[in-house]
Amino acid sequence: MTRTAVIGVGSMGRNHVRVYSEMPDVELVAVVDADPALADSVGKASHVPAYDDYREMIERERPEAVSVVVPTSLHYRVAKDVLELGCHVMVEKPIASTAGEAYELVRAAEGLGLALMVGHIERFNPAIVELKRRLDQNELGRIFQVHARRLGPFPTRIQDVGVIMDLAPHDLDIMRYLTGSEVSRVHAETKRILHETQDDMFVGLVRFDDGALGMLEINWLTPTKIRELCVTGERGMFRVNYITQDLFFYENAATNDSGWPTISLIRGVSEGMVIQYPVKKKEPLRAELESFIACVRDRLPGVGNGRDAMVALELVAALMQASADGQTNEVRYLADVESALQ
Repeated sequence: MTRTAVIGVGSMGRNHVRVYSEMPDVELVAVVDADPALADSVGKASHVPAYDDYREMIERERPEAVSVVVPTSLHYRVAKDVLELGCHVMVEKPIASTAGEAYELVRAAEGLGLALMVGHIERFNPAIVELKRRLDQNELGRIFQVHARRLGPFPTRIQDVGVIMDLAPHDLDIMRYLTGSEVSRVHAETKRILHETQDDMFVGLVRFDDGALGMLEINWLTPTKIRELCVTGERGMFRVNYITQDLFFYENAATNDSGWPTISLIRGVSEGMVIQYPVKKKEPLRAELESFIACVRDRLPGVGNGRDAMVALELVAALMQASADGQTNEVRYLADVESALQ
């Protein structure tokens, strides 16, 4: 049995508690929250001890794997402490508040030989898993554009970050994952309409090294929740609905033969069949935490997606800076700096 604990039992943290409690061969041994009453309530409901001090919890309960589900501003401090206390860490996204903090967490986990997973949950959405499989089989051909729409009402639980930091890491990570390419240039526009201290509307454009374009539309101002991704390429367009876990393909009829390189360029683009692929539904958080526990059990040093999460945060910072500068900016990665120093 893998012993687990959850630090931070707000709305998302309670989901971690629920999933760990349902997983076979996993024992939830404790919950922690800075609000003792909340920790006690969740602990009683889950039949586990509750703490308001995570260091005391780790010393007494000795969990192997810990979910860190605290406000973004605390991610770095808590995750680093938990790693140094000898536990594998799953931290909700974004990995930290700054790229420098993210870099330190990645280096700490790798140096200690511990797993560091970050909650980029969309990678575990069954529709994205199926889309990635089909892209890897070259069913779309060359990718031209990836367009993400992540819209909805303002989440009252979010107080310490703006809409870019809260939501853009998901789509930036998925874009890199699907294209297999790095971002070289970014441009962004933001607005603050209802939120008193943070941006609540964002439109971003990224250019990948392979020439593909990424578009991001994100806001906290839409009175309905939309989570959608479209990937347009040579043979048509894939569309994912993250919420319903549906995957559609819109065929470019002009490429419905083997003559794409020459004749289809002359024909252009025309409407073809629309296909909805069967996707076996599964809760992404369950799949994500199963992957985390598998990493813990395999005990491979430095396992996890910490470096990918660090890059996503670097891209968030680059987009925020581009918005502030009012211009298109080149992207420079910490990993490139690290390589240059070696």
